[in-house]
Amino acid sequence: MKTLNTLPMFAAPVTIGTTSVPDGKVSDFLTGKLFKDTPEEYVRQNVEKALVRGYRYAASDCEPEFAIKVGSSRRRIDIVVFRPQSEHRQENAWILVETKKRGTNPGNKTEGVEQLKSYMAACLNAQYGMWTNGDEQIFYAKRIAEHGFRIEEIVEIPAAGQSEADAQRPKRKDLKPATADNLLFAFRRCHNYIAGTEGKQKAEAFWELLKLIFCKIEDERSKVLDFYATATERTSATSAVAAKKRIQRVFTEKVVKKYPTIFSGADRDIDLKPTVVAYVATQLQGFSLLASPVDVKGVAYEEIVGSNLRGDRGEFFTPRNACRMAVAMLKPQPDERLIDPACGTGGFLITAMNAALDYIEADERAEWADPTDGTDSERQQLWARRNDYLSRCVHGADLNPSLVRAAKMNMVMNNDGSGGLFQANTLANPYSWDPQAAASIQLGSFDVVVTNPPFGANILIEDEEILRQYDLAAMWDRTDGVWKIRLGPNGEPVLQKSQPPEILFIERCVQLLKPGTGRMAMVIPNGILNNPALGYVRHWMMINTQILTVVDMARELFQPKNDTQTSMVLLRRLSDDERQRASDGALDYPIFMAVTRSIGHDKRGNVLYRRTETGDDVVVERIDTVAEIDPKTGNEVLRQVKTAERLVDDELPDVAQEYLNWLEGRL
Repeated sequence: MKTLNTLPMFAAPVTIGTTSVPDGKVSDFLTGKLFKDTPEEYVRQNVEKALVRGYRYAASDCEPEFAIKVGSSRRRIDIVVFRPQSEHRQENAWILVETKKRGTNPGNKTEGVEQLKSYMAACLNAQYGMWTNGDEQIFYAKRIAEHGFRIEEIVEIPAAGQSEADAQRPKRKDLKPATADNLLFAFRRCHNYIAGTEGKQKAEAFWELLKLIFCKIEDERSKVLDFYATATERTSATSAVAAKKRIQRVFTEKVVKKYPTIFSGADRDIDLKPTVVAYVATQLQGFSLLASPVDVKGVAYEEIVGSNLRGDRGEFFTPRNACRMAVAMLKPQPDERLIDPACGTGGFLITAMNAALDYIEADERAEWADPTDGTDSERQQLWARRNDYLSRCVHGADLNPSLVRAAKMNMVMNNDGSGGLFQANTLANPYSWDPQAAASIQLGSFDVVVTNPPFGANILIEDEEILRQYDLAAMWDRTDGVWKIRLGPNGEPVLQKSQPPEILFIERCVQLLKPGTGRMAMVIPNGILNNPALGYVRHWMMINTQILTVVDMARELFQPKNDTQTSMVLLRRLSDDERQRASDGALDYPIFMAVTRSIGHDKRGNVLYRRTETGDDVVVERIDTVAEIDPKTGNEVLRQVKTAERLVDDELPDVAQEYLNWLEGRL
């Protein structure tokens, strides 16, 4: 019998270095003051983070809820950016921002853009304004006119120290990493605009948006940027033709040539009106997608993907926090081959890939004279190591060709590595795969497998050619407490008529691993672990793998899309000698086990925050290392930013840390 090391349920939050916020309140990003937690406040907090982290305005030069005099009355502006280091007075207001809850119409008489314009008129020295409800974002500038001034719409407000001209056509050094949910807002705006203006189906709009995202990414690698549209190009159908022609050239000469397997045939052209291309360009041109945090891009991308490509074959994308937990426990290394054989849009694979890339980057930067900003030769060495890892070690496959295509695009947006992704039925015999996939994905050759395979009773595998490959597709009998495969008259295993894919994926993933050292993390339905009729599956796992970890995931993990209760299981493939010892009952080891009650959201998908014993929200202060573009050199540099945010009630990071502590104590 194996010895189980059972840990208690994770319930108590870690509150070291934290403060608390009363229920229903939110701590303001700029000032720390408490405001009512509302949909409008959610939008405002995202804009505040963008102003400081993206536009690089000093937090001390910004103020929320600033009161101004409008005629004979007093009004409060959601956010005011003042001239640098000036006193916070109405005459020093420089940029005015009005934030509204999602769904607010910009044409609304009291809540729309006219409200912002009246505030700009009242603040005589204010030069710029922003109105946003998250899904829509409109910028304005005040112009001198013959009889006073006029207020006109512009593409973008300038960042700190930036001219308006540069904001309208940014240089590489002007690009800013996305923060919080601002990239999600931008992607959503673009997708909705394409679908609404072009009359395309949601999926068609999605693919056209991805073409433009690819153009944006490839353009960022150039010294001179061509992915932009001026205010005139956005508002004039005639001028917009030049913008589309310029961006189409980027797509043809850079994107299609670099990714011919993703874009072929009719997909070699951007099938959007020039005015639509110009609009999307203005929404994305100020961001640096390459320098934006992986999770910021992942959340934005996967929400758009999920609303368009989620299929009916049990495809439910793994939440990022579950991916991070499993990867933190597996600790994939830069020299290890990695695969997700049911990769979907690539979220699990990207999380694991970036963990290994983080090791590479930290190792290289430690050798730099200035770890925050390397020389050209130092950066070239870093990119050489990264590219070597991505080209040799990162692999993925999925049955759904649309998801493979989306995954390749996701990989490109998150450090590339898309060359190792293939469309294939990984449960089928490898001889039936495309030759390139078969050559790249060989059984027994991988160090790490991470996957969340499709599961469900409506997608049973019935093909005998597929079933014949697996012990777990056979009939099993239990005699005297021992499970054995049922054999037919000719000594061959008797096959079941069908088998759910998640059971077969367990065996296929183990087959992919190197014997003795390969390890894997897999999401499986809890029925596999506790259904008496599936005891043979557990027996097979016990004699073929070392069960490292079983984490019972809170039921809400895949809700509201799917109600299946699941566990995250970590396994190591046994060597032949270990398999024999396991079959003899002589292999004994402890197993780390945990039960999670909270995974950061409720059954409706709403974010949950940790609370103190008195019911207040917990706010944690942390120092984040963020990447940004140096305005002088145009290079990506690292900067430390102090943040104070509500602590999401997510026990998965705690589980990962406890596992690592437990593992360290055993070594």
